[in-house]
Amino acid sequence: MEAGISKDPYQYSGLALAYIGDSALDLYVKDYFVRRYETQTEKYHKEVTAIVKAVNQAAFADTIMDSLSERETDIFKRGRNAQPHSKAKNATRSEYRRATGLEALFGYLYLAGEKERFNELADAMIAQYLVKED
Repeated sequence: MEAGISKDPYQYSGLALAYIGDSALDLYVKDYFVRRYETQTEKYHKEVTAIVKAVNQAAFADTIMDSLSERETDIFKRGRNAQPHSKAKNATRSEYRRATGLEALFGYLYLAGEKERFNELADAMIAQYLVKED
């Protein structure tokens, strides 16, 4: 693998954005729970994986589509329409594609340094899950 020069985040492929977005979102959600709740690591893991699983990501994507900017929608669609080399274990193909689109959006926001927007969407995703669980 060659070391390259960092480029405009918009120029990365949808799958590259989804790859980094998956990790950034996962870390954000882990950080959220560790800072707010005192519990065992197995319980953290259960909550975090429930939130970041493809089915819940797809459901969240459906709720925010109308609030995305034109660029955010474009990035979401690039991730959603990419041809991943894997499939989700517990999601339909459509859910997995929408989850990949959402991860691409998070990846773009992360790489672009749009921390406030990243946090806003991640917090809304967590809140949507927590309300659903009550």
